[in-house]
Amino acid sequence: MVISARLLKIPELESEAGLVHGFSTLLIGNVGLSHAPDPEPVLASRRDFARTMGTDSEALTVVGAVHGADVARVDEPRGVVQGVDALVTDQRDVPLFATYADCYPIVLWDPQRRCAGLAHAGWRGTAAGVAVAAVRKMTDEYGSHPANILAGIGPGICGRCYEVGEDVASRFETRFLKPGRDDHFLLDLAAANRAQLEEAGVKEVHVLGLCTKETSFLPSHRRDADGTRFGAIVALR
Repeated sequence: MVISARLLKIPELESEAGLVHGFSTLLIGNVGLSHAPDPEPVLASRRDFARTMGTDSEALTVVGAVHGADVARVDEPRGVVQGVDALVTDQRDVPLFATYADCYPIVLWDPQRRCAGLAHAGWRGTAAGVAVAAVRKMTDEYGSHPANILAGIGPGICGRCYEVGEDVASRFETRFLKPGRDDHFLLDLAAANRAQLEEAGVKEVHVLGLCTKETSFLPSHRRDADGTRFGAIVALR
């Protein structure tokens, strides 16, 4: 794991010459617009994040994040793509962007076809298989083979902290669950996403292993439900 004051990266993906990826921290600021009383500081933080990543903030194309498994191909900057939880592109001038509090950012990169994807995986998206849907989209649109795709799972709430009820737990295999308090369960979303990707044929899945709830420099909805979000950027160089 690579940690700077302002940025996180998945070390196994850092040496990929054609890929730009990173996750912002609270030292960059809140990048979530949905619950922000004043959009200007958020937009300033987004510009700062994009600049730190070496990408154009005006070209950021945003995952709408509706907690599903729909995926869109993006060939040019489009602002916000509503109704999807993952984006894929093979264009250099289309940095993909999404915001998170406890959900997981999933980075996908095919060095053979030089295309990439970014997914937003909460429990609903994970149950619906959003990461696999993004892999399938890369296969359909760009001819990617799952075995050539490298995946990175960024920060999110860990299996020690993510307590859910029976209604959520029933959507997942027991191997991703442990007993919680009373009639609740602890759900390991990172493990579920990793297993889905591996079962889809992705041979390299790298997990950052950083819990949002346990990490003070990352926002967590379960810890502080104040609308603060960190961001993920995926782009081609």
